[in-house]
Amino acid sequence: MACGDHLPLSGGALTGEPAAAPMTWMGVATDDIIQLETQGEAPYSVNLWTVLVDDDLHVFAGDNYANWVEHIEGNALVRLQSDNLVYALKAERITDPAHFEQFAQAWETKYGNRPRNESVQETYLFRLTKR
Repeated sequence: MACGDHLPLSGGALTGEPAAAPMTWMGVATDDIIQLETQGEAPYSVNLWTVLVDDDLHVFAGDNYANWVEHIEGNALVRLQSDNLVYALKAERITDPAHFEQFAQAWETKYGNRPRNESVQETYLFRLTKR
């Protein structure tokens, strides 16, 4: 998959094998990129970076009010694909500064730099949890 300046790329519905959420997300968290499907007028998927905080996966749009962010605000039910497995999840926006700091540290550990905008009020950070 593409990375860096090429993220996110968008598409339609994910086509992998439906799977129950694992007991731990450690395996998925090692992926550099996952695919996240949101529900707007039609299924919409993007390639995103993800990190693990407190045993939950997190995805981040920065301060970009992207289509997928708008979709989550209208419908928090999402699907995540890693390898060929697709997990049904729920997205919750994080607005707590302490939680955001944990995320920023995990992001830096995984990707080598902190988020460009660290204002929890101006950015879109989502925790993904089991439905």
